[in-house]
Amino acid sequence: MQDGEDFGPWLARQLQRQGVSQADFARRLGLTRAAVSAWITGRATPRAELFPDIAAELGADVSTLHHRDTDAVSALPIQWYHRPAHSDGGREYGNAAAFAFDANLAVLAREVTQNSLDERLDTRHPVRVRFTLHELTGEHLRSFLAALRWNEIEPHYDVAARSQQKAGRVLAEGLRALRDDSPLLLLRVEDYNASGLTGPEYEDGRFSAVVRRQLDSHKTSDRAGGSYGLGKATLWAASRLGLVLINSTLSESHEGRTGGRVVGRLDLPWRSVDGVAYAGPAWLGEPDTEKEHEGVSRSWWADEKTVADLYLDRENDEPGTSFLVVGAHNAADAGATLRETHDGLIAALADNFWAAMIGSDSTRALLEASVCSLQNGETFIAEQRVDPRDRHPALSAALRAHLDGGTTDELTATDQVAATEVTLTVPPLRSAGSKAKGVTHRAVLLVTPAADADEEHSRIVCMRGTRMTVMTRRPRHLGLGADPFQAVLLAGFATGHDDESVRAAEAFLRAAEPPEHDRWGTTEELTTSYPNASRRLTDFNTAMDTALRGIVGRRTFQKESTGPELLRNLLRLDLPAAGGGRRTEGHPVVERTTGRVDSSGAWLLEVTLKVPQREAPWEVVPVAKFDVRSGGRPTLQWAELSAKENCRVAGGTIVVTPEARSATFSGLTAISSHPVSGAMAGVIVDIQQARETSA
Repeated sequence: MQDGEDFGPWLARQLQRQGVSQADFARRLGLTRAAVSAWITGRATPRAELFPDIAAELGADVSTLHHRDTDAVSALPIQWYHRPAHSDGGREYGNAAAFAFDANLAVLAREVTQNSLDERLDTRHPVRVRFTLHELTGEHLRSFLAALRWNEIEPHYDVAARSQQKAGRVLAEGLRALRDDSPLLLLRVEDYNASGLTGPEYEDGRFSAVVRRQLDSHKTSDRAGGSYGLGKATLWAASRLGLVLINSTLSESHEGRTGGRVVGRLDLPWRSVDGVAYAGPAWLGEPDTEKEHEGVSRSWWADEKTVADLYLDRENDEPGTSFLVVGAHNAADAGATLRETHDGLIAALADNFWAAMIGSDSTRALLEASVCSLQNGETFIAEQRVDPRDRHPALSAALRAHLDGGTTDELTATDQVAATEVTLTVPPLRSAGSKAKGVTHRAVLLVTPAADADEEHSRIVCMRGTRMTVMTRRPRHLGLGADPFQAVLLAGFATGHDDESVRAAEAFLRAAEPPEHDRWGTTEELTTSYPNASRRLTDFNTAMDTALRGIVGRRTFQKESTGPELLRNLLRLDLPAAGGGRRTEGHPVVERTTGRVDSSGAWLLEVTLKVPQREAPWEVVPVAKFDVRSGGRPTLQWAELSAKENCRVAGGTIVVTPEARSATFSGLTAISSHPVSGAMAGVIVDIQQARETSA
């Protein structure tokens, strides 16, 4: 017996695929059923002289029996299988997990790249992630639809698109574009040096977590960025047709093989086609022959031609997975050209993973990422490696200095990077009992002067784990006249250390992140797992600001820059109470306002509030006004308000998280309410107290 899948499971599958019982097979060989049963259960193996007879009965050659890395019957007809409707009458009008994120390609890039980082196989080398945009038209499009067996699923689209639910409206638009001969955009995301979709078809494993299940994270590493099992849903959310094809090269063999495990999944709302009701999802694959799952489409080991026809080619046999989003669209910018979409992916990868792409003389980067664009198989934009230094030069230099041990205690020159510790006190888990004690984690804060090319600066970029940017926050109480700077907060495994305090901090901060993993705040998981969790997060933010002031406050260098100073002269803080007079420390006050006039002429503002701590949430209404020399100050309308830290937006009201000591929100003024051009006037930000509320 040579290496390959164990003989018993392999033989059992061959008999199932051919519809032959153990008794019939034994009779053909002139043996007892017990003999064949012993082979299948692994209690015995056939004698060598029986191999030719076994191979003949299976329609294979003897070498296939020896290697057992392919099936005797090489292929069964590929089909679409649609899940039957629930017998209790329940209906799902779309995949709820897909609605947890915005349907745009920047969000997809963040989520799937994080998943690839979490599945990095050889930690001595980076995981490589490649994004390929591919526009299909004409014969190329028709050939692809034929390989997809479009004629089998088109009737389901026709019915689903008539649904009045959100999912139905998105499908209707995708179907209309396809029938109007508009280009079909494919987005292939492939990773290398990753685990691949290992594991069985239906039981626990990476494959079933991605292809068969919802809210199953199946992350095996405590360094993982994701924890909700929602990120994969962004792939289907980014498809106008709710369709994703998958080709995986496995790091661990399944059924004796590793390469070319292919499957498709289609997410549609409940529908009735030709009098038969279907629950929602459908799978493209080989009909399963196991009695328990008979007829269900399962993954199959595709040949090179099939893989090429479905645009699922992989450049080599390195483990990893290719996802093909069929009918990719960017809801954030529906009219974007292919070049604009290409550039948007480059920017999203650089903004979210610049730190993971930074290496040093002693440390390899965790990630390599690239983007290329094709039209009907021809290169439109050559593959472009994402270089984080292009968008974040100062931040990249700061992290590299830290990795190389080239930091200082204070800043005395514009090319220096200062490092200091920031303490996070991690409370004990509630499950550990009342006698358990917390631990002290020492995060690292890096500070360096901002680069001239930096569009955003004077903020703290926070990260943990695999160094994906979790959030950026504006520091408090820096005082006037601080030179522009960039700061990076490395917590948990991002510090480069691994001990009890690091692991505790990693778990605590992961629990503090919502499904989007875009901030550290009070979540249900955090408060149910840890006592005094909100207070510890607030103290952590305060410690960051204190550490930053200790560095920025004792700077001795000067950096010429007229732009920010001119902008500062246009911004003032106006803090009257709702009823007149200045607010006291017993009410929220505006602590800091930064902003700029965007390309459309609107003011884009970020406002930080100083908030007295209390158990009930504060509710305040922000008001923006033009600061004019005489007469009344014109009040501006908000085009958009967004929560940044320790708050949420309810209508036009900012609702501050209970027990928070500060909150930050951003706002975009409505140009239609500007009496003059935004660049010709300063801005005053006032807050007015809304109604009192209780927790």
